[in-house]
Amino acid sequence: MDYQVLIAEDDRDIVELLTLYLNSDGFTVFSADNGEDALEIAKEKNVSIALVDIMMPKMNGYDLIKSIRTFSNMPIIIVSAKNMDNDKILGLNIGADAYITKPFNPLEIVAYIKATLRRYYQLGAQSAEKEPERLTVGELELDLQKLLLRKRGVIVPLTSTELKIIAKLMQSPERIFTKAQLYSCINGDFYESDDNTMMVHISNLRAKIEDNPSEPKYIKTVRGLGYKIEKV
Repeated sequence: MDYQVLIAEDDRDIVELLTLYLNSDGFTVFSADNGEDALEIAKEKNVSIALVDIMMPKMNGYDLIKSIRTFSNMPIIIVSAKNMDNDKILGLNIGADAYITKPFNPLEIVAYIKATLRRYYQLGAQSAEKEPERLTVGELELDLQKLLLRKRGVIVPLTSTELKIIAKLMQSPERIFTKAQLYSCINGDFYESDDNTMMVHISNLRAKIEDNPSEPKYIKTVRGLGYKIEKV
């Protein structure tokens, strides 16, 4: 499959460096030095994954991500010099799947992109074996072929990371998953610093699927162990 990467970044040197490494690995690269142009590319091109900087002219990265999330659940990775915890949490809350801080090793960026794409599209590839394959828990129905979650028949907009987490939980209702197990279906290895990141993803999921997120009936926290989804 020919993957296409969108780089939304106003630093020309970074764009040229990443483009060089990505092209050498067979990726097609689109780039934009401002958020408005990046949004148009995301709408017009078949973009597989986006790398988004936060500080850009015309439209910043946060607004760009929020706009993309209105029509696409493609993986989005923030690559930013802003390294405060509240910046990372905000990025995840508005729809990013991961947050990488500058400076970075371009080889690590390429490896991260490959891993993210592999896991994201594997989710759909697994569902193609059965025609169609759906997971149902209570009023939630996850179509693994179209990568869509519905609640009472209405589509629930999810990021690719949220899709992976809910799919893992819905595949085994009532089973308790540790944070490390859930994180392994997203990005592989789990580190202690990922603990807050997983809590943010779970909080975002609850806000989208629960009638009352403060008293969740689907995603339950099992103190000291992890999370599970309950049959309702």
